[in-house]
This record gives sequence, structure tokens and C-alpha cells, in this order.
Amino acid sequence: MERLQKIIAQAGIASRRKSEELILSGKVELNGEVVTELGTKADPDEDIITVNGRPIRSEKKIYVMLNKPKGVITSASDPEGRKIVSDYLKGIKERVYPVGRLDYDTEGLLLLTNDGEFAHLLTHPKHHVPKTYLATVKGVPHGTALDQLRKGIMLEDGMTHPAEVEYKDVDTDNKEAVIMITIHEGRNRQVRRMFEAINHPVTRLKRVSFGGLLLQNLKRGLYRHLTKEEINNLMQSAQSASVKSKNRK
Repeated sequence: MERLQKIIAQAGIASRRKSEELILSGKVELNGEVVTELGTKADPDEDIITVNGRPIRSEKKIYVMLNKPKGVITSASDPEGRKIVSDYLKGIKERVYPVGRLDYDTEGLLLLTNDGEFAHLLTHPKHHVPKTYLATVKGVPHGTALDQLRKGIMLEDGMTHPAEVEYKDVDTDNKEAVIMITIHEGRNRQVRRMFEAINHPVTRLKRVSFGGLLLQNLKRGLYRHLTKEEINNLMQSAQSASVKSKNRK
């Protein structure tokens, strides 16, 4: 038994908040009776649920990995007319949502799904799911500068958790370096702000791993469906990361 608004949202009719508004406005029926109580529960496999007179069907759960290009919005729409991630999901009829975000100038691994519980598990702050990036930065940071990131660094919204950091490439001619960094949080533009804090701003940022799932050779702008094993591994990664976080406290 699940709350009606959750069932409606999972069926792709509307967001959870919009589903609540549909219920409150009397547009939802359960087994032929109008329902206006948000706490009402139902069995999507047994009960007949209609929205605006139309029966809903539970959507097939979709789990997708996209190699998001730079210059694409992680959003369902953009008033400025810029490209959005759904432009790259041709062939997927279900309504899917990003799991977390990658900013406009960041490329790489982005997960999308219509499974709200899965998305919540991977993005909830208490789970500390690891995310790994390749950051090309101006200049070549000294080891002491990277040590600041390894210990945690103070940003305007508080101290970061310790990051895993290592050199991947150094170009002394162009005075830049490629640093691999793994963080366990999901703050807005966090990696960029961390490198700005040590005076080595990021010029290119690519996410290459999320919860142990690797981008590997997926070409830019293309997507693929996750395997059952990958889905289970991601969920286990979130759960184990949560346990490790508790043990560190």
C-alpha cells in the first residue's frame, strides 16, 4: 500500500507536489470514489485509480546513464531555449528525472530514472554516495594545496567532507593539471568551488563515476540502460556509504 500522490507521480502523470494538488482539487478517484485526503493509501496493482476520469497505469521503471555534454541544462525545460538532457533521450517514452545535477558547464555521467525511491536513496545527504570527477585546473596545485581538499576545506556553506584527490596529468607548458577528485556530497558547484578555494579554478569538469558506476567508453551525448546488477550495486553503494559515514562520527 502506497500513498496516492506517490502512485500518481510514479505513473508519470505529474510531480509529487502536482499530484497532491490533483488530489486536493478532487480530480482523483479511488475505486470510483473521489479522494481528497493526502494520507489515502492504495495498492496500484489491485485498486482502480483515475485522474481526471482516466485510469492510470504504473510506469515501467527506467534507469538510464547519459554522458551529458557540456552546455546542456539538467532540467525538464529551459525558458532560454538551451538544450536540455531530455533532448538526448530519444526512444525513451517514460518520463524520467535526473538523479542529482550536473551544471551547465560540466559534462559526464548523469543518471536519470522514474524511480523516486532509487533517486532519493542516491541523493540523500546522509548516504554520502561517492562521485568522481576529472578536473582540469589552471596551474599545477602543490601537494599541500591538495592536502587541504583531502582534509576538508571551508566554503561559504560550511566545511566539506574529506575528498580523495590525486594527480592524473600535468602540462607544464600550458600551466594546467588534471586532478581526479572524489567527493561524498552533492552541494551546488562543489568541486569548482573547492578548487577556487585553493586558487586553481577549474577550466573543464567531467564526472566519470557515480557510486562505483563508471562512465567508461559511453560516447558524449549518448545513453544506455543500466543492468539489474548495476542498479543493485548502486543501491548497495548508497547503503554502505551511509554505514561508513555513521561509523566515522
